[in-house]
Amino acid sequence: MDFLRFLAQHRTPAGEAVFQFFTYFGQELLIILILCLIYWCLHKKLAYQIGLTFFASGLLMQILKIAFRIPRPWILDPEFEAVASAVTAATGYSFPSGHTQAATALFGTLALFFKKTWQKVMCVFLFLAVGFSRMYLGVHTPKDVLVSMALTLLIVFGISRLISYMETHHVPSSLIGIILALCSVFTAVFAFVFLKCQLIEAKYAADCFKAAGTGIGFALSWYLEHTCLNFENKVPLKKQTLKFVVGICVTAVLEFGFKYVIGDGLLLGGLRYFIIVFWAICLFPMLDKKFSWGFFSFPSKSQS
Repeated sequence: MDFLRFLAQHRTPAGEAVFQFFTYFGQELLIILILCLIYWCLHKKLAYQIGLTFFASGLLMQILKIAFRIPRPWILDPEFEAVASAVTAATGYSFPSGHTQAATALFGTLALFFKKTWQKVMCVFLFLAVGFSRMYLGVHTPKDVLVSMALTLLIVFGISRLISYMETHHVPSSLIGIILALCSVFTAVFAFVFLKCQLIEAKYAADCFKAAGTGIGFALSWYLEHTCLNFENKVPLKKQTLKFVVGICVTAVLEFGFKYVIGDGLLLGGLRYFIIVFWAICLFPMLDKKFSWGFFSFPSKSQS
């Protein structure tokens, strides 16, 4: 808390605005937008690696949050004041930092992918800036940020090595999906047990079920797309632009429409996130193939 108090003493309106801007690079919405853009329009394999890293590290963060149940800084010290604009989005337990995890998963993976030094430096700068912004705004302690960043970086490097090993030794990629699905089920069961033992409130268990639904949806969609569709991004720019707009609009309808219609309970919240991920990864290109919209290109039967 001493470091947070030091930062709080040196806050300025300009500094708050700058670091509130940087914290958006760890927001789930922005991560999903970037991930969809890469997956639908740019580089499907890279998107798979980012998605796997993002969802796997997200599951770990949810487990750690309910296992340690560490409150936010202003709850630990009632005299401490965080930046008001950041507090509204700072839901759930403090340890570890979800924004830092999300930014590190995305930009850490991109840093490994890019070849040019300035691109790598920019990616590293962004996830470091997100982590620091969470402390500057007063919504996370250094421990929250550093542990989250360290664990996510381990997953970034681990998944990169795992994918390379599997490609070199011709290990079926479905194995990763099976592991992710099992980890997702474990997360949901772990949260359910904690809920039944009255160790956590329902809203914290709901976050775990959403992460589990996302992980299972990613694992199943990955397998189905790889085995049944295997689309390519070789379409004109106009089609790419329209595809992204249509895809994001439908994703937004599923996100907010389903929440309004079916609610946000444990199973229903997990189901909603499962459907959203399944739509983005598998159902969208599947419908395109069936109705010949031309958003994606598919290998001919002689190539498949």
